[in-house]
Amino acid sequence: MAERTVTMAGNPLPVAGPELKPGDKAPDFRLVEKTPDGINEVTLKDFAGQTVILSVVPSIDTPVCEIQTMRFNQEIPDLPPGIRVLTVSMDLPFAQDRFAVENGAGKIRYGSDHRDAGFAKAYGTLIEPLRLEARAIFVVAPDGTLKHVQYVPEVTDQPDYDAALEAARAI
Repeated sequence: MAERTVTMAGNPLPVAGPELKPGDKAPDFRLVEKTPDGINEVTLKDFAGQTVILSVVPSIDTPVCEIQTMRFNQEIPDLPPGIRVLTVSMDLPFAQDRFAVENGAGKIRYGSDHRDAGFAKAYGTLIEPLRLEARAIFVVAPDGTLKHVQYVPEVTDQPDYDAALEAARAI
């Protein structure tokens, strides 16, 4: 069993990857997103010079993940310029796009880690037995350092939105 675990409805599950901390350099990643031009790659470098909130969810089509995604989508108009939000999950980019359209959640971007779980392995969010992301939030400063990290111990719990938003606004 992995050294770190999360619980899902109280049942422990191993989590693979490092446990990142504020001050660490944010690992680069290669996700895919659906755009009007097709399926494109999205990387941390695409957010160079900006603050990015990485909102990590197990599956976009579950109630808590929907709440998390919608909360950040609703916050976008009130955030200072230069702050972006990227929702990351193992969902296919087509499912992420469908969710955004059906829920009016197009103010944020979506990145799918379904190809190789590279994001999950680099950010320490891979629930290996289920091949899902553990719920987490990372705030990356324009210089590429992590300013806020929250791994949510119980996957069905919501993260601390206010702490993440405060960290992003403080940069």
